[in-house]
Amino acid sequence: MKVILTEKVPALGNIGEIVNVSAGHARNYLVPNGFAMVADEGNKNLLAAQQKSLGKKIQAQKDAANEIKKQIEGITLELIKKVGASGKLFGTVTNAELSKELETRGINVERRLIHLDAPIKGLGIFTAKAKIFQDVEATFKIKVAIDPKQAEELKLAQEEALKNAEARKKALAEAKANGESDVPVAEMSEEQRLKMEVDKLLRS
Repeated sequence: MKVILTEKVPALGNIGEIVNVSAGHARNYLVPNGFAMVADEGNKNLLAAQQKSLGKKIQAQKDAANEIKKQIEGITLELIKKVGASGKLFGTVTNAELSKELETRGINVERRLIHLDAPIKGLGIFTAKAKIFQDVEATFKIKVAIDPKQAEELKLAQEEALKNAEARKKALAEAKANGESDVPVAEMSEEQRLKMEVDKLLRS
C-alpha cells in the first residue's frame, strides 16, 4: 500500500515522499509511530494543509543533505582489489561497499541512495551518484586499483613465463638445427603461456 512519510525513515524514504510498503508494516509500525500516513485522497489533502509545518522539517533535512553533498562532491574513493588473469575483479563493487567506504570518512549515506551507471567489474575510474534528498545529488569517483602485492606477483609470474617462452623457443630452434623434426610437446603461444602461468599463480 502507499503511504506518505511524515518523517525520514532509513532504507525507505525522506519526509514528504509517497512510498509503497506492505500493509502490515504500515499499520503495525509506520502509522502508529507517526512516521507515515496512508496515502488516500483525504490524507493527501491533509498533507497539503500541513505543508507549512512539514516544510520546516523538509527544509531542515534538505539543509543537512546539502551539507553531506559538500562532503561527497568531487571526492575519489580508492578500492584495492584482487583480479583474475583476464583483469576482471573477483565479484563486483557493491553499493553496500561504497556506503561503508564513505562511512569510514565520516559520511553516512544509505546504500539505496548510491547509484552506478553500470556494475563495476574491473579496474579503472568510475563515476557514482548519491541521491541524498529530493533534488540533492552528489557525484563522486571510484578508483579501483589492483592489490600492490598481487601486481608484483603477476609481474614476476609474467617475467618468468617470458623466460620460459624464450627457453622453449631456443630449445625448438636447437632441435630443428640438429634435425630433430619430431618435437614431443607442441609450442604454446606466448599469450597462452602467460595466461597459464598467471592462472596457476592465482589458484595457489
